[in-house]
Amino acid sequence: MFTLQFDQHSKLPLYQQITEQIRRLIATGQLKPGDRLAPVRLLAKHLGVNINTIVSAYKILEREDVIVSHRGGGTIVTAMADNPVIRTIRQKQLSDDISTSILKLLSQGYTSEEIETTFNIHISRWQEDEKVSFVGKDRGFGTEQSDNIIRIVGSSDLALNLLMEQFKKNSSGYRIAISYAGSLGGLIALQAERAHIAGIHLLDEETGEYNCPYIKRVLPSRKMAIINLTHRIQGLIYQKGNPKKIKGIDDLKRIDINFINRQRGSGTRVLLDLQLRKNGILPSEISGYDQEVSTHQAIASAIAKGKADVGLGIEAVAHNLKLDFSPLFKERYDLVMPVEKSKTEPISYLIKIIKSQSFKKAINQIGGYDTLETGNINHLE
Repeated sequence: MFTLQFDQHSKLPLYQQITEQIRRLIATGQLKPGDRLAPVRLLAKHLGVNINTIVSAYKILEREDVIVSHRGGGTIVTAMADNPVIRTIRQKQLSDDISTSILKLLSQGYTSEEIETTFNIHISRWQEDEKVSFVGKDRGFGTEQSDNIIRIVGSSDLALNLLMEQFKKNSSGYRIAISYAGSLGGLIALQAERAHIAGIHLLDEETGEYNCPYIKRVLPSRKMAIINLTHRIQGLIYQKGNPKKIKGIDDLKRIDINFINRQRGSGTRVLLDLQLRKNGILPSEISGYDQEVSTHQAIASAIAKGKADVGLGIEAVAHNLKLDFSPLFKERYDLVMPVEKSKTEPISYLIKIIKSQSFKKAINQIGGYDTLETGNINHLE
């Protein structure tokens, strides 16, 4: 549970103090989109305040589109950096932090030129890591966005890469942009209308069902089309020959094991945390739990280079880099979009490719996938 502190000398009522602190936690990334807030009664008891105080705070945040509450589904953070309330707080916090850092560096004898040069180098590296992959040629997509492209945001997958390749060859001039932001990031992007399609694989702990429970929480009362891209095998990836003799999840807490993790909000991270809870393992017991990367390929690459001993990822990337793999789970990877978008010409063309035998054959040739349901479409209303 996040930590809140009250200023007894403040003129602000308690509920306003709570809203301000939650906004700041979101603005600084300590609470992220998709994170679940404490239930009203539990938070009220924890803070020693009246239930109505928490209700009032949550209602304000809901009106600001910072959080969303569903009866029986809890309260989750939905605010992104472009939310006006969060943007203002983030900008002030960023300005204060940068000013403090610059003053500290200047006091240590660094010149403003040295600081600027080093800053630009690091920014360039981050921008290189976060580049969006584009395929296809420009052609009007008839959306409210000026880019005229199909935007896909979500979890990384080799089958999605194959879809990009086949779309590029046969797209009749359409264009796609894919951004890997994790499964929850994909749903939040849909909710904020920054994406047309989300690629997700999220296992719900309560129901044991993939994807639908999360879609209902993040996109309530929205008519959504869910297209199965593939089923895939997730498991432990480790170095060739298994020099550390890794057998399963319990080995992750060994002191001689260096783990590498996926980022918060990714479906793989959700799956890992669920398994840790089932096995009674605390994240603090795992060396490298906080060492995060944003794709399955990055997990496998780090292990191949000896930067980590093991990570949770898909079988296909392990085979690509000739690493050993221990299968643990079979999961479904779906593409989610509003029903009305699924009927547009470019996305209809994309769905046609997914349903094609040539696409399924290409996926099966990779290994670690099951295409039995590939192309199946369900509607969630």
